[in-house]
Amino acid sequence: MSASVAFDTIEIALSDGTAEAYLAHPDDGAAHPGVLLYMDAYGLRPWLGEIVKTIAAQGFTVVAPNVFYRTWSLADAPEVDFDKSHTAFFAALGPAREQLTPEAAMRDADGYLAWLAASPLVAPAPYATLGYCMGGRLALRVATEFGDRIAAAASFHGGRLAADELPDSPHHRAGGITAEVLAAHADNDSSMDAAAIERFDKALTEAGVTFTSVVYPEAQHGFTMRDTPAYQEAGYHRHIDDLLALLRRKFPSA
Repeated sequence: MSASVAFDTIEIALSDGTAEAYLAHPDDGAAHPGVLLYMDAYGLRPWLGEIVKTIAAQGFTVVAPNVFYRTWSLADAPEVDFDKSHTAFFAALGPAREQLTPEAAMRDADGYLAWLAASPLVAPAPYATLGYCMGGRLALRVATEFGDRIAAAASFHGGRLAADELPDSPHHRAGGITAEVLAAHADNDSSMDAAAIERFDKALTEAGVTFTSVVYPEAQHGFTMRDTPAYQEAGYHRHIDDLLALLRRKFPSA
């Protein structure tokens, strides 16, 4: 059953500055299980807001921060025109990615989790974390670093989840995960090919993690994003179903 949802843009004070974030929650004044949602590289925008509200309507308080707050606010974030070259957008994205170092990302995560812990709209820990594209990697890294504060972690078309050359790749730190993990991959994704999926699955299995790692057919990297050419209707709806199944297993009171 879907609940009426309240939606707003808020500010979260962090050790390195202030991050704007989307916030959605059932409009009933009650505390609900907290979900930390990590954006894709295209940032917070109307379609991400719709996803945030869709999840919140099922009984969750969802916060989705602008992880590039060190570089730009929502008002001055670069826009991408999918009918034209992405050259200008990715040129602007470079400095933002450079400032979001592995250490900075986890400092931020600690602040986001602290906000959840302090909010009267959020039930006590544990929480869920999920993300899209680069956000999927961040969501899994939060699960590796924050242990039993995270009960569920989901990645959708996440890239470089098992990159041996990266010391902070989630598969290297799978031993820190106590959450149940869902990783939904696209079958046409150079950032997470079959060999990488095999490495990822092997690492989680050896670490004793409860997980589902599944490949969505005929899907491209970014298949959940309706405002991009990669969007796949079937993949979008399947990802919502798979995500909600995970959340209901871990938060049956929602």
